[in-house]
Amino acid sequence: MKLCLTYSLAIIGVTATQSISAVSSTYTNPILPGWHSDPSCVFVPERNNTTFCTTSSFTVFPGLPIYASNDLLNWKLASNAFNRPSQAPGIIGAPRQRDGFFAATLRHHDGVFFLVVSFSWGYPPQRILTNCIFSSRDPYRDDAWTDPITFPVTSIDPDIFWDDDGQAYVTYPGGSEAGIYQATLDPTTGDIGPAYKLWSGSGRPYPEGPHMYRKDGYYYLSVAEGGTELGHLQSMARSKALSGPYESYPANPILTNRNTTEYFQAVGHADLFQDASQNWWGVALSTRSGPTWDKFPDITNDSVLYRPNSTYPMGRETVLFPVTWRQGEWPIMEPVRGLMTGWPIFPSAKKLPGDGPFVNDPDVLDFEPGSKLPSHLVYWRAPNPASYVISPSGHPNTLRLKCSTANLTTSSDFDPRDGLTLIMRRQTTTLFTFSVDIAFSPRALEEETGVTLFLTQSQHIDLGIVLLKAGGHLIPHFRLRTINETATVPGAIIKQVPRD
Repeated sequence: MKLCLTYSLAIIGVTATQSISAVSSTYTNPILPGWHSDPSCVFVPERNNTTFCTTSSFTVFPGLPIYASNDLLNWKLASNAFNRPSQAPGIIGAPRQRDGFFAATLRHHDGVFFLVVSFSWGYPPQRILTNCIFSSRDPYRDDAWTDPITFPVTSIDPDIFWDDDGQAYVTYPGGSEAGIYQATLDPTTGDIGPAYKLWSGSGRPYPEGPHMYRKDGYYYLSVAEGGTELGHLQSMARSKALSGPYESYPANPILTNRNTTEYFQAVGHADLFQDASQNWWGVALSTRSGPTWDKFPDITNDSVLYRPNSTYPMGRETVLFPVTWRQGEWPIMEPVRGLMTGWPIFPSAKKLPGDGPFVNDPDVLDFEPGSKLPSHLVYWRAPNPASYVISPSGHPNTLRLKCSTANLTTSSDFDPRDGLTLIMRRQTTTLFTFSVDIAFSPRALEEETGVTLFLTQSQHIDLGIVLLKAGGHLIPHFRLRTINETATVPGAIIKQVPRD
């Protein structure tokens, strides 16, 4: 079976507003709509008071997007830290839908951007898990990001932190050894020192996603707990000494929407930063799902997952919340809502370097001769460049796609290294118009092209033109079908393409 796919849309209570002393702005969440999970942000004054953020990308290529904003509202794709297959050759053959890069920390130190991140490949017990460091002196250029330097931490969600003396540290969850651990780190070589335990967490399961902050003589440790579903939350502890002991915030969790009826759920995996006025902000992941979840089997490991019985096609998104952090006190994080009130925000003129688009910008793509594919278009794993040709000879203003052997769902004998002809953009709104002009001359049974709403290879909705048998002949048909291995879905709708 062959398939040519042109485009996809990746599906890849009481507030504490009295703590904000200078309220003068309102905004709506999410600030990075669509699939933008596990955000990490850093404010860089020497870069024209710009804030930079990254989010998880897993098997998507290019990956580890870097977004830039001067006002926290309008975000431009500045670059992709993972932009060359040679940076992580394993991504080409990654067998799992959850492989790849996830849960990065983005920081800036002495003129250099550092991105530390986990990379996973394969099924247990042969699963490979490593951690690495990308760096760049120019966040607006893909080619300025280095090849990754690995460091020997076999856990997830690393954080990088520099103490006052300039020593860097990596902080990470202990995996099978519950709690949060730390070690010295040389970000230029990947060498680390002996690890030591900082904190066991607040008692909730799955302490992960740690971030370290230095303020007013304290070291603050912020940790996600509860898993990235309805029980997701953020806890905090602090210490006068980096190595501890750490005291828990008395009212942990310090941020959560669990046990509420709020539309925004699963709030957690937070990161904190300041703006040009020294006001504090936080970002976190959240789902616009509501609080009602059902049990579904997890076919990958024979366990049970909780999934919302409401539809939330936008996935895990990045939300913004104001933070009040008075001297010597614990931070107060505003609960996440759709409409937020916070510190003053001054909308910018949306003038930032680079060729990347702003999130939510519309697309009108004509594939002009000599042009490149826009930087916000992505592939499922690293692509075969020969399968995507802009304006081939005799066909200006087109994108020629070469059929892949497998369809989007593939089969048990699928080798990821064979590739899928699939090019995507993130879905950033729930109401939109999307159209593609297609020239297609299929010759073989089940040869297909079209568009898809794509989450993973086991969950997608396809509208295609496919060659099927009818009356003893192979005739093009429209086919609308849903693939979902964890739920019952309607059967395919098939109609013959009109001859005229």
